[in-house]
This record gives sequence, C-alpha cells and structure tokens, in this order.
Amino acid sequence: MQQAPAAPPAPVHPLWNAPLASRARSGEVARELERIGAKVREGRRITPEEALYLHERADMLTLGLLADHVRRAKHPQPHVTYIVDRNLNPTNVCITDCGFCAFYRRPKADGAYVLPREEIVSRMQELADLGGRQVLMQGGHHPYLKSEWWCELFTDLRARFPQINLHALSAPEIDHLSKLDKRPVEDVLRDLIAAGLGSVPGAGAEILVERVRKIIAPKKTSTERWLEVHRRVHEAGLRSSATMMFGHVETTAECIEHLTRLRDLQDETGGFTAFACWLMQPDGVPDEHLYPERKTPSVYLRMQALTRIFLDNFDNIQTSYVTAGLKLAQVTLSYGCNDFGGTMLEENVVSAAGCFNLAPIQKLEHVIARAGFTPLQRNSWYGVVDPRHPQLQRGPASGAQSRPRAWTGASA
Repeated sequence: MQQAPAAPPAPVHPLWNAPLASRARSGEVARELERIGAKVREGRRITPEEALYLHERADMLTLGLLADHVRRAKHPQPHVTYIVDRNLNPTNVCITDCGFCAFYRRPKADGAYVLPREEIVSRMQELADLGGRQVLMQGGHHPYLKSEWWCELFTDLRARFPQINLHALSAPEIDHLSKLDKRPVEDVLRDLIAAGLGSVPGAGAEILVERVRKIIAPKKTSTERWLEVHRRVHEAGLRSSATMMFGHVETTAECIEHLTRLRDLQDETGGFTAFACWLMQPDGVPDEHLYPERKTPSVYLRMQALTRIFLDNFDNIQTSYVTAGLKLAQVTLSYGCNDFGGTMLEENVVSAAGCFNLAPIQKLEHVIARAGFTPLQRNSWYGVVDPRHPQLQRGPASGAQSRPRAWTGASA
C-alpha cells in the first residue's frame, strides 16, 4: 500500500528584533545612518542596500523623521486626502486557491456566488447617493466569466453612474481574462476601457518575488506578468495603483526587491498613482498553519516609513486603516502617509479574515483632523474634488487628464 506523499515543510519564519535607538547614537552604525539620512534629506535616491540597512539598523524615531521629511517635501500643505468609495465583489468564485485568502470559494462550493445585475446596480446607487467617486470592483478568477461579461457590466454601470469611476480588475484578473479569451492582454484592455474601465487597482502583487509567490500563491500570475500587465495598462492610457502584502513568509530583503521592481516600472511609465501596503491577516485563512502570528503595529510602521523613503517617484503613500485600524492609521500620517485610502462602504476580502475596521466618513475625517491635518476628498487620480474647499481644488479632474508617460494614444 502506497503512502501519501509527505506535505511540504512549513516555511521557516526567522526571528527578528527591532534595533535599539542607543546603538545608533555613536560608532560606525551612527555614521552610516547619518550618511543615508543625509541623502534622504537632500532628496537623493537611496539604493536597495541602503534601504535594507535603514530597516535593520535605524530606530523607529529615525525612520519616522525621515519618512515625514519626504512626505512634507512632496506635500507641503497639511492635507490628507481620501476618496468616497465602496468595495464591490461581483463574484467570490476563484480557481487560484491562494492559501492566504479567506474570501474566495471554488466553483459550486457552498457560499459561491455571482451577484445578479440588479443587486450590483442597487449597491452602486447607494454609493451614488452618498456622493461616491469610485467603486473598487474585483471578482477573483472565475473560470467562466470572460471579458465580455465584464464589458457588458461596465457599459451598463457607466451609463447609469457616469460620475463613479470603475477602479476595477487587478492585473492577475486581467491576465486571467486574457487566458480565458485566448487573446492578448492589450486587446482585452482595449475592450474594457471602451466599456468604461477607468483605472486598475494594484491588488494581486502580494510580494513580487517568485520564491514567495510559489509558496503563498503558486497558481497566480507571476512577478514578471504582474509588472507587464501594469505596463500595458499604463501604455493604454490608464493609471493604476501598487500594493504590497507582507508579514508572512517573505524576508525584508524580498520586500525591498518588491519595492525596487515597482520603482523601476514607475521610472519607465509614470503610471502608478499611489502605493499601499498592509500586513497579512492570517486568521481563518486556508493555510493559516503556514503563517506566523499576526505582526505587531511597529513592524507595519517600520515598513510604511521605509516605503515612503524608498519610493521617491511615487507621489502618494496610502495607509491601510481597514487592516491596521483607525488609531494606527492615524499614526502613519507621521510616518510618511498622505492619503487615507477609501471610505470602503463595503469590504469583503480582509473582513473574511477577521478584520472589521470600516469607518463612516465623519469618523474618518475626525481621525485625520485629530492628527493635525485637513481631510480632503479626492478622485481616483488624486485630484482634490472636495466641494467644501473650492479654493483647494487641484490635480486631474478625470483619467483623461492624468495620462501616464507611457501612454501611446492607441486607446484615445
């Protein structure tokens, strides 16, 4: 009788202790931190090696001060933006089986759904009634919903709600549609844009390192393919966001490799509007036993600050109050963040892993104001559109006014 093959060994999670401030006050470490810090204060780009040194040797106060310096240089006014939006998942059916996701269901499994059109329209109407500017719409990798289904949906929603931008379909989803349709990503994007797609979220990046992806998302789009889809998105005239989910099986060096890949693509296209990172939420996910315990707030703050310092060609760094909570998100405004993301009137993915940190608009604004900033409503392209502050209106009013450098004009 044959024995079942042994399960792969669980990833090893190396212990890491944050550096003490006292060790950075004198000696070689202090001199090196001062050298790197001077580069940051002078507006010069730091290398991946210097970023790793900061993460491993700088204390929290030093990182926070450097990140805040960069934030203030890019955004001198005491403003923090956010967008009135909601999350809307037309389906939870997905065949990529990511072990960190508690939201998806296999086809025909209990709880699997595809929302009827009238339900989608009803939720969009709720958003419109609140003055919403954006809907974040993603649906996993459904094996039967091809691009035609999405194009029909987008056409309908754009006709009904022209004021709401469709911030929809992550790079892995677009790549999945390309495979279902058996045609190039460029052709899929052309049809989606014609139907109403306005911008693309940065989801599905996780960590852009193949060693990590093979452990946590072996069926998902590869690192190079994720980057290539965003390159094609930018070339088609759309902007997109970028993300990183950390705090699982990755190393700090791999986080910085991820950031380097994003920074390089931004150098090339200029198509990313913002970057957001969040800690993985391990509770209740299918492969919970593979992951370490939930990381501490200090780990999140440290990485949040480092991303602001390292991503010198990103204008906006977004906090993640949905995963971090409002109090910690408020602290990140002193650690490099200038944007509070969306109001997320509905959220399903991280809440499926036990995260319930949604907040009404008034509470979100109160948190921002208590941190010493003026909350301003924005659109998907980081144009300020707050009707209460007409004198502060700035930036692109639409995606057409926010073309990436790589735009070829082919989609005009």
